Formats: sequence, structure tokens, C-alpha cells
Amino acid sequence: MNVPNPPSVSPAEGAAKLPAHELVYQRLRAQILFGELAPGQAVTIQGLVEALDSGMTPVREAIRRLISDGALVFQGNRRVSVPQLRAEDIDELVYARKTIECELARRAATRMEAAEIDGLEELDLALDKAIATGDVAGYLALNYQFHTTLNAQSDAPILADLADRLWLRFGPSLRVVCGRFGTQSFPDRHKDILDGLRKKDADLVALAMERDVLQGMEQVRAGLTPVF
Repeated sequence: MNVPNPPSVSPAEGAAKLPAHELVYQRLRAQILFGELAPGQAVTIQGLVEALDSGMTPVREAIRRLISDGALVFQGNRRVSVPQLRAEDIDELVYARKTIECELARRAATRMEAAEIDGLEELDLALDKAIATGDVAGYLALNYQFHTTLNAQSDAPILADLADRLWLRFGPSLRVVCGRFGTQSFPDRHKDILDGLRKKDADLVALAMERDVLQGMEQVRAGLTPVF
């Protein structure tokens, strides 16, 4: 599977501006975020060096950062893996996402101009197409891009960074659930979010985001129930 590049870094832009260790970090992060590395799947450090076509030092630095982010755990014997979600992890993620992402959405609602909302709507239309055609990789990338684009409009970089780190915790499990039940198991509240943005109604946008978070995380819980 070809994992999309992180939305914030294009290949040309990244190659021109980012040092080698940052490029390796972004590539490995995307593999985790979009589910190329499945929860519980152990990989060797040497295997990552070969897969990423990189030196040992940048890979070790990327792994160190991703362990700090909570996206990887060290297994010993030079192996790392993506942690598997437990029921109590999902409870914490629901609380954290509702608290942080609803506030980000509320702030974005008071700042976004019509052209920026139009761009967000274009992302959502592409997301609808990915859902309809069963394009799992496209769904995962576009859904993430919709949320991070909205968060970026909040002018709250600390909260946006925290929200982005949370996505590393549950993103791999979204891939598992889509693989089991298909993309149509994840209807979203993006239309309601867009409606609230058009009306500049911060309360409506925050409520729609809360429902989107709850709906998505409960789908993850249901999809992963057999492994608990």
C-alpha cells in the first residue's frame, strides 16, 4: 500500500527543506497514522532502516520521537510495535478529543473566511467519494486532513499539536476497523461542521465536532471489541 505523504509536507517541499532525520520521522509517522504498521505488529529497527531506505541514526531518532509521542512502544530485542488500544484507552481518547477538538472547532468558527470554508468543503467532497468507492487509504488521509486543516484555523497551536498527537494513538485502529467493516461504517458529521462554519455559529460547530468524535470513536470501540 502506498501511504499518502503527511498533508503538511509535500515530497518536493520536504526534500528541499527538511533534514534527513525529519523526513524519516514524517514517513514513519505517516505509516503509523494511516495504518501501514498495524497495532501489535512488531518490526525490527533494521527492517525499518531497509524499508525507509535510510541510515540507522535517523531511524533511531524517529523511533525515539514516536515512542515519546505514544505512537510506538519498545519491545526489546531491537523491535518496536504500534500499541494496541484497550477499552480504557478509548475512554481516555474520547474525553481528550472532545475537550481539545471541540475547543479548536469553536475557535476556528470565529476565524475562518468563506474561501477557507470552501477549501474544507472540497476536502469533504473528496472524502465522500473515498467512502463511496471503498478507498480506505484515501478515506484515512482525507479524514485526517479535514480535521487538521480545521484545527490549523483555530490559531491555537498548542491545542492543535495535542490533538495531532492523539490521532497517532487511534489512527492505526481506524485502518483495522475499515478493513473489517469498510469505509461506509464511518459516516461523519462534517456536513454539520461545515453548516456551522457557514453560519459562523461556534456552538453549532463545537456540537457537530463532539458528535463526530463520539461517533468515530464508538465505531472504533465496536470494531475492536473482539480483541479486548
